[in-house]
Amino acid sequence: MADTVSKETRRKNMQAIRSQSQLENIVSKELWKKGFRFRKNAKGLFGKPDISIKKYKVAIFIDSCFWHACPLHGTKPKSNQEYWDKKFDRNKKRDIEVNTYYKLNGWHVKRIWEHEIKLDLQLVVNEIADFIEKAKENDF
Repeated sequence: MADTVSKETRRKNMQAIRSQSQLENIVSKELWKKGFRFRKNAKGLFGKPDISIKKYKVAIFIDSCFWHACPLHGTKPKSNQEYWDKKFDRNKKRDIEVNTYYKLNGWHVKRIWEHEIKLDLQLVVNEIADFIEKAKENDF
């Protein structure tokens, strides 16, 4: 299928895509206020966790309902369905691959859906804080 926009327009569109979502920023600011220190989107780590703490082997991923095909809120574009089916399947397989990698290497992995943050930000932040504290104590 041919692209419907010029190469220059496509380049500008792609450059506008950010690696960090607003939700990631909101969650990370709340965690920072609670005194947690971490890295965001660490390029040196497999799968670039949204929030990571190497010292305690913590990797936290905030999954978009759209890109990670949330069973409750995920929507699929009506056009070019074959492309989107492959795209979403690959994203789900990659999530499993990343989780497996970290678990095999002794890391503590937590995945959070976008809708959970929108529903109750403080509850999610408190759950993450508890998760990190347990990882510090190595209670998993």
